[in-house]
Amino acid sequence: MRNWLLPEYIEDVLPAEAIQIESLRRSLLDLLDLHGYQLVMPPMLEYLESLITGVGHDLDLATFKVVDQLTGRLMGVRADITPQAARIDAHMLNNEGVTRLCYAGSVLRTKPDGLAHTRQPIQLGAELFGHAGIEADIEIQRLLIKTLQVAGVKALQIDFSHVGIFDSLMSKVQANELLKQSIYEALQSKDQTELKSLTKDFDGETREALCRLTELNGDASILAVAAKILPKTPEITLALNDLIQVNKALANLGVGLSFDLAELRGYHYHSGMVFSAYAQGCSGPLAFGGRYDEVGQAFGRARAATGFSLDLRGLVNALPALKVKKAILAPYGNDESLLNKINLLRDSGEKVIQELPGHDEHVKELGCDRKLVSLSGQWQVISA
Repeated sequence: MRNWLLPEYIEDVLPAEAIQIESLRRSLLDLLDLHGYQLVMPPMLEYLESLITGVGHDLDLATFKVVDQLTGRLMGVRADITPQAARIDAHMLNNEGVTRLCYAGSVLRTKPDGLAHTRQPIQLGAELFGHAGIEADIEIQRLLIKTLQVAGVKALQIDFSHVGIFDSLMSKVQANELLKQSIYEALQSKDQTELKSLTKDFDGETREALCRLTELNGDASILAVAAKILPKTPEITLALNDLIQVNKALANLGVGLSFDLAELRGYHYHSGMVFSAYAQGCSGPLAFGGRYDEVGQAFGRARAATGFSLDLRGLVNALPALKVKKAILAPYGNDESLLNKINLLRDSGEKVIQELPGHDEHVKELGCDRKLVSLSGQWQVISA
C-alpha cells in the first residue's frame, strides 16, 4: 500500500492537538472581541502585489507564488495576515478614526518558522489603526500580555526595541540597501568586529553609536545609558522616551521587561517600536509585534498602525497538553426517553457518544469513562 507522504514541514493536526488549538482560538478571539477588536477573515489567495508591497524582502521570500488560471496574473498564498488587515482598514472600511481588527487563520510559508517548525502556522493577531501616539502601542502590548496570560503562559518576558534609533543613525550616512542589510545582520549577531569593518567609511559618531547598540541590552536602566551615549537626534530622543513610557505603563502587569536596542526584526517593515514575547522553557519567541505606519500607503491610504501576532500551533507546543474531557457512552436505540436523556446531557455540556450496533470490541477507542444505563426505568450515568 502506498505511503501518503505530506510535503516537508506540512503536517496533519490530530485530535488531541486540534481540540487544544481550537479551544485556544475561541477563547482568545472572545478576549479580543471584549476589547473591541472586530473579527475579519481575509482570503488565503490574493494578487501578489497586495500581499508583499511595502512589507519588505523577507515576506516576499516567504510567500508561495501561483498563476491565476482565470486572469494569468501572479497570485500569492498569504504568508502573513497583517498586510491583509492593513488593506482592509485602508481600502475597504475607510474609517476616519481608530479601527481595531483581529483575525485567526492559516498562513503558508516557503520555509518552516517558529516554535512549531511548520510551514503552515495558524496565525492569530490584533491590529490597531489610526492612532500614531504611544497610547496605541501600550494598548496593543497590554493586550498581547493579557492574551498570553489567558492562554496559560507562565513566566512571560517581553523584549523591546525601536527601529527609529537605527533609522536615525543610518539617515546620517550614505549607504545602499546591501550595506544596510549587512549592518542589520551584524547587529543581530552583535558582531562588533564586522560592524567596524562595514562602517569604516562612516563618521566617527555614527560608527561608534552603531557599535554601542550591541551593548545596549538588559533592563530599563540601559535606556538612561543609551540617552547618554547615543547621538541626541530628535528621533532617537523620541524613541527612548517612548520606551521609557512603555516600561512605566507595563511595570505592574507581572511580566519581565527587557530592552535590546540592536534587535531590529523586520526593520524593512516596521517603523517604530517593536517587541517580542518569550516564556521560560521556550527556545524562541511566542509572539511578535510593533508599529508599521507605512504599510497602508501601498493601498492608497497611509494610516498609523500597530499590532501583534502569534502562531497558535507554536503557542500550544509551549503549553501543557490539554486534559480532554472524557465522554459518556450511550446505548444504541431510538427510545424517546433515551434520546431525551442524551439531549439533556449534551445541553449541560457533557460529551455523549451513542454506540452503533456491532462494534462492542472497539468501544475502548471511543474514550468514554462513563456510560448511560437504564436502572429501575430511569436513565442514569455510571462509571464505565
